[in-house]
Amino acid sequence: MRFARSAASLALATILAFRCGATAAAETLVVPLTGERVRNIQTAALFHTLFHDFFLEDDATTYVQTGDIPAMWLRDSSAQTIPYIRYQVFYPVLRARFVGVIERNARNVLTDPYANALQSDYHVWERKWEVDSLAWTVILASVYWRSTHDATFFSPDLHKALGTIVATYACEQRHRSCSRYGYAYRTFTRDEYNPSTGMIWGAFRPSDDAVKYRFNIPQNAAAVVALRDIVELAIDGYGDDALADRAQRLGAQVQEGVETYGRYYDPDRRAWMYAYETDGLGHYNLMDDANIPNLTTLPYIDWCSAYDAIYLATRKFALSMDDPYYFAGRYAQGLGSPHTPHGFVWPLGIIGRALTATSSIEVATAITTLAETDDESGLIHESFYPDGYWRFTRQEFGWANALGAELLFRSLAGEPATQFAWRGPIQPFERRSATPTLVPLFTQIENAADLVVALGRLLHTTGGALPRR
Repeated sequence: MRFARSAASLALATILAFRCGATAAAETLVVPLTGERVRNIQTAALFHTLFHDFFLEDDATTYVQTGDIPAMWLRDSSAQTIPYIRYQVFYPVLRARFVGVIERNARNVLTDPYANALQSDYHVWERKWEVDSLAWTVILASVYWRSTHDATFFSPDLHKALGTIVATYACEQRHRSCSRYGYAYRTFTRDEYNPSTGMIWGAFRPSDDAVKYRFNIPQNAAAVVALRDIVELAIDGYGDDALADRAQRLGAQVQEGVETYGRYYDPDRRAWMYAYETDGLGHYNLMDDANIPNLTTLPYIDWCSAYDAIYLATRKFALSMDDPYYFAGRYAQGLGSPHTPHGFVWPLGIIGRALTATSSIEVATAITTLAETDDESGLIHESFYPDGYWRFTRQEFGWANALGAELLFRSLAGEPATQFAWRGPIQPFERRSATPTLVPLFTQIENAADLVVALGRLLHTTGGALPRR
């Protein structure tokens, strides 16, 4: 394996030298589709969100808006950044904009840890308490640290934000006795739930819709991943053993809660599976939602392996017509969401399915669906009607654009999956998953070189600087 990796690196360097010395037109990537078809896309389009949704602010932070909405979601901004961190190896100038996102989200957390989205002036855009919003802030910082070992992002604000995140999670673990959170004049004081599950109480899902039951399992799984990452960041960045200890103990409690209360035995399938939500009193919401984290993408966030038995049973349910939010039509089938019109399919759900697939056919099918339903410029919608993809919500969705690029980086250029959890999947003794590739090794190396060259040309065009709004 070490020899193969060295040989691939040498081949990539050789091709890069040739590509950079050539004066060819803009690179295109040949994307294999099902039915022995291919599609040529402009390689630069895969970096669209990096050059159109990232902005330099006066305080030297990076503001990331989610496509066509002028606000910065903690979740979306982190997810839009992570796919591109791998390219700082070739272009260190990118580090400043990534550090800027980490610092901006740290300050967003300090502004209001219950806000899921904020404006460029730090005013709260939306104050929906979503457990995973804080988790994404941590995961981004952890991914950056492991990828770069660049300690410049360990700022005082990030240190305070990590402490605030642990404190907020601990408070919402004891919501009834600790929290004063309310939304739109609602205080949630009469909700029935088990306050002793060890899990973190939530009000809204990653879709920004209200939860049915207070404990959303994918969000709590993401929180466990983030709390493990805080242990690493607190020690490596700040030598803060006390914060690391609090994060470790809290993460263990939440993990035990998910494993004890978040699983449901399906007598029809004769298998254990994860519920989407529970109240801890024996009631379960059996569904999946296209927005991530969801049940389908538990391996993507490093909760478990794609080969985990409980996950496989869960995935089989989530990606079937038994799931009330799985829809099928003439042009597509996949996860939808109560956030959009009933029956609409989300590309984000299609991408999440492909990123956690173990079959190259499943990956190719997903990419074909995306290619046949995106807009003319190759940008990805929020959702669309599967019997008429020209009916859609939101012209372009920054998060989906970035995650769609991640899928092609993996399946066509052989890039490894980004590690979210420090020390690997939360479920013990499980190996991390890998997205199947669709082209031979040498083609992967050529594609990887084309991506690096395309990004270099974009950076040269902009002088390496971020635009200002």
